[in-house]
Amino acid sequence: AEMGGQALSAVLSAKAPGSEALWSKVYGVGANVGVMLPYGRLQEREADRLGLIFMAIAGYDPHAAINVWQNMAQAGGQGPPEFLSTHPSPQNRLAKIREMIPQAMDYYQASDAR
Repeated sequence: AEMGGQALSAVLSAKAPGSEALWSKVYGVGANVGVMLPYGRLQEREADRLGLIFMAIAGYDPHAAINVWQNMAQAGGQGPPEFLSTHPSPQNRLAKIREMIPQAMDYYQASDAR
């Protein structure tokens, strides 16, 4: 994202000096909302998936994560819209966790720790 911003700045400084600052800001917002924030949400979902698997391997029932994230959602209050956040919305996070539980249960069933 930073390299794209630098390239845009170099092109605009030569062709449209007065509009360079405006287009740099537009690019910055677009790169953040369109690339960086979705990537952060993707990382959060991967962390949730791995967390479910690790807790299952350790002998903890992955279904317990639902209660944890329901409590987190209640305690968190109203956050920004998901597209402006590095984290999935609580509702979407819970829905994805519910989708991931069957895979984590395979690890739970195979775990010697339970």
